Order: sequence, then structure tokens, then C-alpha cells
Amino acid sequence: MKRKASIVVVMGGPGAEREVSIQSGGAALRALQSLGYDARSLDFDAGFIDAMRELKPDAVFNALHGTGGEDGHIQAILEHLGIPFTGSAMAASAFAIDKHLTKKLLAGEGLPTPAWDLFDLAGGTLPLLPGSLDLPLVVKPRYEGSSAGVAIVRTHEQWTAAMLAASKTYAHILAEEYIEGRELTCGVLGEEALPIVEIQPNRDGFYSYDAKYAAGGSTHIVPAPIDDDLTARLQMLALSAHRLLGLRDYSRTDFILGADHRIYILEINSLPGLTATSLLPDACAAAGMSFEALIERLIGFALARTDAPDDAVA
Repeated sequence: MKRKASIVVVMGGPGAEREVSIQSGGAALRALQSLGYDARSLDFDAGFIDAMRELKPDAVFNALHGTGGEDGHIQAILEHLGIPFTGSAMAASAFAIDKHLTKKLLAGEGLPTPAWDLFDLAGGTLPLLPGSLDLPLVVKPRYEGSSAGVAIVRTHEQWTAAMLAASKTYAHILAEEYIEGRELTCGVLGEEALPIVEIQPNRDGFYSYDAKYAAGGSTHIVPAPIDDDLTARLQMLALSAHRLLGLRDYSRTDFILGADHRIYILEINSLPGLTATSLLPDACAAAGMSFEALIERLIGFALARTDAPDDAVA
């Protein structure tokens, strides 16, 4: 009987999304083990490369959100070692984590995204006013996920406070036009757009870190109560963004449907969460796919990028 592939689920890491990563990785690990894979977990730390050379897994399931996991770092290491992994490759990951470059690419291709500006906080002088943009604004780190460091700024006093707070952690901040409306998201699995999910935050007034991950922080309605034309347009935009950034395996594009009925792309997530409160598993469930089937599909993408599971990395 042919053995099941050996899989290392990488999670944790040094970033702001460590705890979320551990939740996603733990869920993926349990699913892989229930499916019969020889799966184990590994933290992303200073001993990671030595561990990979010792373990010689057939593939890596990348559950490392944020720093290290979505910015191309772990992808570069695994590509150098010749170990296949889930999710997008190094170059696409590094590009997608950069909100400024992503929005420039979207705007350049005529895809709708809110107006924005980029502020450098590393020079020692903080921007006291938001420049040409009008309040209210959404302030967010240039390189970060899971809404870490995101705030809605409605007054000049809040702007100053947000810049002071951000300068303690981040070198670059985006200020983005605030658009009030319905929050919608569309996942992509392989080359297929999934059902649309509507997100109704139950705290903080937007889909904040707590709204994403705390129990009861948000309500997910799937499929979203929207008409077929809007559904098709959102799915087309999600696929367009996925392909434009060169992503693979899976992604999730977040939208705002404004009061004027216009659609705006907010962000593109190259490594969607797999926690108990995550959106992509909800969309897959609505499409008739269990969580275990989703995880097997993802690891299947990675294993298909090597000759065979028995060809372990030397």
C-alpha cells in the first residue's frame, strides 16, 4: 500500500499574527492527521532550515500568517531547499503583502480600489495632517495582515494619535479613503471563485482583529444576500485580482459595497485564515466542501508540484 506523504505544518513565527497562525496551523494539522497523512507541526524560528533538512518532508503546509509566512521569506527558503509548499510562490507573496504596490497595480489595471496615500514614519517627522485626503480615513500598516494596526480616523486629533501609535511599530502607513458600506469577501480555490460571504462585524465598527478572531466578533452570511449579477461581478474581480498578482492555490479578496452601489477592492489576502472563525472555510462549506476536503485539496496542489510523494527532498 502506498504510504501517505509526510507533511510539515509550519505555524507561529515572530509576527503580530502568531496566535492566529497557531490556530490555523492546528486546524490544518488535525485535518491532515485525520486524513492519514504523516503530519507534524513546526514553529518558524532560527532552527527552521536545519529542521527542514533533517525532516525532509514531502511538502510543507504553510500556515504562517503575516511576517515570514506571507512576505516571501519562508517561500524563498523552501524554494531554495526544493520543498513544495501550499500557497503562492516567493515573488507573488512578497508583492501581495505590500498594500501600496498592490493598490498601485489594481489602479493601473482599472480595478476599483479606494483612494490612498503612503506615509513614511521612519524619518523622525510625523505627518500632522493627512495631506490631500479628506477625513474620515482608514489607517493601516503597509505590510501586515489580519487588520493588525488598523484604525478608523475621523478627526485630526485621532489622526495625530494614530500616527504616534503607528510610529512605535511601523515604518510605513497607508491612509485610505473610508467608504461606509457592506463588507463582502470572495475566496478563490485553484482557479474557481467561491460563494460570496457577507461580514457583519459585531464590535469595533469594522472587521478588526478582534472582530475576525474573537468568538462572536462577527457574523458571516454565506451565500451573501445579493443578486446574481453582483455575485458574478465580485467573483470576476476576485479571480482578476488573484491572477493579476500571480497568486496560486488560494486567496481571498475583500470588498466594500458602498452606499452608491459601487464595488471597491480593499485588500487581497494571499494566505487566508483557517481558524474556527475564518471566512474561506465558510465559503467552502457553502460550496459543499468540508474543511478536511479543503485541506486535502490544498496539500494536493503542493504535492503536484513535485515528482511523487515518495521522492523526499535530499
